[in-house]
Amino acid sequence: MIFQFYDADCLAIVPIFVNTGAALLPAVLGALASVLAVVLRPRELLGLCRRKPYIPVLVVLAGIGIYFLGAMLLAGTDKTSAGKKHTQTGQISAGSTGIDWAKVALEILRNQHLANEPDITAVVPASQDGPAAPRIYRGDTSRCGYTGGPSPVGLVGLWEFSEPDTMYPSSPVAVGDCVYGASCLLDPPETYGIIFCLDAQTGRQRWLTDLKDPDTEAEFKGFFSSPAVSADGKYLVIGQGMHFDDNCELVCLDARTGRVHWLFETPLHIEGSPAIEGDIVVAGAGAIETGDSQKPKGHPGFVFAVRLSDGKELWRYQINDPESSPAIDNGIVYIGSGVNGSAVVALRTESDEVLREKGLERLIWNIPTPHPATGAVTLTDDLVLIGCGNSNYVFVAPNPEGFVLALEKPTGKLKWKVPVPDAVLGAIAVRNDIAICPVRNGEIIALDLKNSGSVLWRQRVHNNEPVLAGAALTENFAYVVSRDGYMLILNIEDGSVIEKQYINARGRPGEMGLSISSPFVANGRVYVGSETGGLRCFVGKELK
Repeated sequence: MIFQFYDADCLAIVPIFVNTGAALLPAVLGALASVLAVVLRPRELLGLCRRKPYIPVLVVLAGIGIYFLGAMLLAGTDKTSAGKKHTQTGQISAGSTGIDWAKVALEILRNQHLANEPDITAVVPASQDGPAAPRIYRGDTSRCGYTGGPSPVGLVGLWEFSEPDTMYPSSPVAVGDCVYGASCLLDPPETYGIIFCLDAQTGRQRWLTDLKDPDTEAEFKGFFSSPAVSADGKYLVIGQGMHFDDNCELVCLDARTGRVHWLFETPLHIEGSPAIEGDIVVAGAGAIETGDSQKPKGHPGFVFAVRLSDGKELWRYQINDPESSPAIDNGIVYIGSGVNGSAVVALRTESDEVLREKGLERLIWNIPTPHPATGAVTLTDDLVLIGCGNSNYVFVAPNPEGFVLALEKPTGKLKWKVPVPDAVLGAIAVRNDIAICPVRNGEIIALDLKNSGSVLWRQRVHNNEPVLAGAALTENFAYVVSRDGYMLILNIEDGSVIEKQYINARGRPGEMGLSISSPFVANGRVYVGSETGGLRCFVGKELK
């Protein structure tokens, strides 16, 4: 058995001689038997040691090997039931079942690697300051997944957080010296999820929450949604449930302790990531479609708002399948409508009482789209950007087709529309009048916002694997992920590939193609989740 440290440029290998030990076992046992035969006869034992000095060495090695093997076997029997217990693989743990020596080896390798590479860790330290505005999905409404600092290249793994058989489809968010994330464990017909906070520099677990009700041990369902953090850093809000889950909640935790602050129940699930403005949180409860007809099972879906401070419902508005991650700007929320809806909608965020007093309707405009619009809404200047398409995360349409739409904020009037080869499901990232669009056919397409969305360049990420996650977009680079677990760094000027990293676990490629977590770049670090590789942090050097 060989465990590998995942630094692509400096591969270190720790051999653990399980097979070799098994091959030598008869010889070791024979020597041990010879010693035991005379252990109570000191003179013969002394003579034996003089004649065959290798015997005591073998005995000592055998004892050590038996101890280690026993510890490993005992550790292997400590299997927890799905969704019941959680531990961080980046930590060294010792308990009644012994020490996990693979973790010890990986920890030693990390420490040695960092000690030998001082320049790699000499990046801007994680800031202690909280955000001036809410930190929502992909950071803000530009969906760049970047909060400043160096754009690292020559990436090496700094730390990882993972749990057995657990996926990380949710996208992480970095706030100050904290990284927040969520996960999903599939145990059909159920799903289980956890929410956690890690130290941005070391990956050490600060808190982990897996129970929504500790008294009844009620567990969270899996998380597809990504966390958002309030402007004051006090609260974390995230949707709950995968696409086939019902009776899920919008979850609000104390961001400093992980304790549940409130839960808002819905009959459906919340796959989109919530938006925050002031004391208002807005999210969409998506429909559960069944069969070839894609008819909704139960309620067709609705958008709702709750008060951040106490979870009280402020309003709800029926929209078919609002799986999109909404964006709020100046009291108006923009959100996409998916299956059986195919639209982009603008709604006022004031409470029902306030709107009645003002004599205003909640709906401002509702603009049809050519296909379901399930991707996140991106805002830039006076435009609302969103992608749509006739394929989804799991199935490609017989005749795939997609579009990137630009609508005017005040009226919803279509300003321009760009056809693309397949659905745009991930968030569109915008910086300096360039829009980076992830396309399900495996391409990243860059559009010029100053020229009606004309194509600047296009780059295939990895073979023909779909790109389902949005890009992290810095001043110089785009960090993009393919469904099969490859992260590429692209030059923003021409789309050329700078480097490529494998983010799934080595020797355990994703079988479901669910590496759909979008990277997040903050303070010279890249955070990204995957299907089998957990949540990882990469560091590197800034390209001069």
